[in-house]
Amino acid sequence: MGNVLTIFRRELSTYFSTPLAYVFIVIFLGLSSSMAFFAGAFFSRNQADLTSFFTFLPWLFLIFAPAIAMRLWAEERKTGTIEMLMTLPVTTGEAVTAKFLAAWIFLLITLALTFPFWVTVNYLGNPDNAVVFGGYFGSWLMAGAFLGLCSCLSALTKNQVVAFILGAAGSFLFMMSGLTMVLSVFQGWAPTFVVDLISSLSFITHFNGIAKGVIDLRSVIYFASFIVLALYLNTVIINFKKAS
Repeated sequence: MGNVLTIFRRELSTYFSTPLAYVFIVIFLGLSSSMAFFAGAFFSRNQADLTSFFTFLPWLFLIFAPAIAMRLWAEERKTGTIEMLMTLPVTTGEAVTAKFLAAWIFLLITLALTFPFWVTVNYLGNPDNAVVFGGYFGSWLMAGAFLGLCSCLSALTKNQVVAFILGAAGSFLFMMSGLTMVLSVFQGWAPTFVVDLISSLSFITHFNGIAKGVIDLRSVIYFASFIVLALYLNTVIINFKKAS
């Protein structure tokens, strides 16, 4: 546990040691506020809630999560620092977990900085704050799933641009799998359980349920299991690359 905390602190401090982290946060907040209050027709709906914000949030994660995760292992492999990291008295699993947690906490901090949105809707009306809490909780879990997947894919390459493309493409597939237009391709010829399985893999399907204020245990278990599986595969890939 001590090794995880040590690497976690180093990784998290690295995010804020360069201006890129602050630029990332500013861009994220700017885009999320624009989508929540303008693209989401917040004022014309005449309803004080954060529905529009949570509707667009998965699409922001589709870009920003791969942007955060692309450096986790691709940069380590390119600069050769992964060899130095692996010579330290830490296991691969500890390194993978610590780097993931640092990225997850950084994205959580960025998400927490949207609290003025919550203050605004409470000032303008009387929103159901339980629903808002559910939306933020679901967003945090979904962010972890995005980062777990993108971190795993980042370990496959030394090129950060390739890591970003792989992460964005993989995230897009897991987002779209639950949409009607995707499921309609399989309906009619594929067995029902196959269609249900594809739908159950969708990040949006599980996120939307939690974002409505209903903390569905199945969705929580799905995101938690997805994260654990992604970190396990990440560890396997790193060990394979190290052995080769």
